[in-house]
Amino acid sequence: MALKSRKQFLWAVGLLVVALLVLAAGHQCLSTYVPSSKIPPEAETNFALMAEAWNTIQRFYVDRSALKSGSLTYGAIGGMVDALGDTGHSVFLSPEMVKEEQKFTEGRYKGIGVEIKSRNGYIVIVAPMDGSPAQKAGLHTGEIILKADGKDLTNLPLIQVVKRISGPEGTRVTLMVLNPHTSETRVVTVTRASITVNNVRWQRLPGTDIAQLRIASFSKDVTGELRTALHEITRHGIKGIILDLRDDPGGLFDEATGCASQFLAKGTILLERNAKGEISHVPVKPGGEATTVPLVVLVNGGTASASEIVTGAIQDAKRAKVVGEKTFGTGTILTSFPLSDGSELLLAVKEWLTPDGHVIWHKGITPDLVVSLPTGVQPLFPEEAAAMSAAQLRDSSDKQLLAALDLLTQARAPVGASPVLKRGKAGAALASLHQCPPSRSFLVGYHNAEGCVMVLQR
Repeated sequence: MALKSRKQFLWAVGLLVVALLVLAAGHQCLSTYVPSSKIPPEAETNFALMAEAWNTIQRFYVDRSALKSGSLTYGAIGGMVDALGDTGHSVFLSPEMVKEEQKFTEGRYKGIGVEIKSRNGYIVIVAPMDGSPAQKAGLHTGEIILKADGKDLTNLPLIQVVKRISGPEGTRVTLMVLNPHTSETRVVTVTRASITVNNVRWQRLPGTDIAQLRIASFSKDVTGELRTALHEITRHGIKGIILDLRDDPGGLFDEATGCASQFLAKGTILLERNAKGEISHVPVKPGGEATTVPLVVLVNGGTASASEIVTGAIQDAKRAKVVGEKTFGTGTILTSFPLSDGSELLLAVKEWLTPDGHVIWHKGITPDLVVSLPTGVQPLFPEEAAAMSAAQLRDSSDKQLLAALDLLTQARAPVGASPVLKRGKAGAALASLHQCPPSRSFLVGYHNAEGCVMVLQR
């Protein structure tokens, strides 16, 4: 039998509803694997039981139109993978899903553009993609999709959910969505579209010399796009960067390590632990473009997979503070096992840890400064923030972006003004973040009477 290539993936623990399905998956390496269709001797009894069930269904099931051998086979394989208990990680992909995953890693897709996962039988939104119909329709991270075109999605396998939400470009799907924070439901109609994702974007924030640098996903060639953006940022005299990874569902493993290396001069990006408990280090790649520029990283519950790798590497290296909400909690590297008809099994074969050994799988990364957005508020991304005046930005509801801006401004502000203590919980959190033991100097953030951020050194 001919050898088949086996790819390793880093997956964002969800499915992207596109033409059929998109995975935030990641290349790591190529190796070889010989699949076998032979029944192992120790499994003959189990295979006989499955054949018994198959024959019984074929003989007695009343709805004869439902007896489609392909659907039954895929359902059985999907059920076998689901029985592993690795919900939202290991998964079976039909040939159509494999094709759509390949399109997404190239930065293009069709559909509504939202990443979903199954949690306790409910379909939960991990993140809407930047510029997608789902984002434009106002779908939010953490919301639950209860129905699609009036049909209940509760307890359905993800593959069936994808089929109900997906469809041709230009067609519509009507979703009933539940906000788990308010228990309110609403109906949203989304028009499916063909989209090319602009994965790396940046803008100078109004009235500052700070850049908001957005990575929407880690698709093919994102590292090169990031390096180009960092060159432009340097040329424009930018003095600090807010790396915005909110609602970034992840992507290619190599792009994650390449992007993280742009901000780190040395060290380890992540640790890989295999089934035997053996740990290997993935080192920083030399030649980063922004290893010394002041930096803050923005994250939220939609920050998953490859974007968590970048966040964990930067946080553990103490290269920058992380601001926002706890990340999603993806922590496995999946290997793709191609099957004979073009379908694939994605199976977790390695777990990844942060450089300091912190477990991310199902736990996520806790920010250094926890700041939540008010219910219903969407993050401001570079184009929207840049279109505001400085005053409008300061009055905006994106408290996470403002907290990151405060941190960078405080770190670079002149010392010695007569400050007025910044009031409120966010201000107290910002102040405490900079405090050190009394025997050492420390910085506490303040606002002066003109509203400029200052620092007081003791």
